Amino acid sequence: MFKIQEIREIIKLVDSSSIDEFVYEVDGAKVKLKKNGVVTETVAPKNEVVAPVVQQSAPAAAPATSAPAKAEEAQAAVQANNDSSLHKIVSPMVGTFYQSPNPDSPAYVKVGDKVGNETIVCIVEAMKLFNEIEAEVQGEIVEVLVKDGELVEYGQPLFLVKAE
Repeated sequence: MFKIQEIREIIKLVDSSSIDEFVYEVDGAKVKLKKNGVVTETVAPKNEVVAPVVQQSAPAAAPATSAPAKAEEAQAAVQANNDSSLHKIVSPMVGTFYQSPNPDSPAYVKVGDKVGNETIVCIVEAMKLFNEIEAEVQGEIVEVLVKDGELVEYGQPLFLVKAE
């Protein structure tokens, strides 16, 4: 069964992403979210009670206006550095970008650092799972394209690496 906090996290992630519909089912429990129609439903297995989830349409408008601006900034940075020798490390999922394992630790990598194929460059958190992202290329970090704590999309460039 889903916890209310997990459902809230899913709503935030879907709300800040470009997808319009999301369905997630596990152990007979199902969560279905639609952005434009503002339909949110939760179906639970028999004999279980589900707290109703209400999604307000007003908060959805605020991230929608800031998300394109962030996407344009990231795309402008990528285009400015669109060199064939630069490799893009992209996000393998939608989630929250973190440069360090915890707030008190230094960033995994910074501009000018040398990385190898298996060097961990950041973490992307999705639904309370912290996924370590590896460089998958040998070279030097040229630019960090995302700010710490920022939401990222699937396939969004996170770093530019000058491959060796």
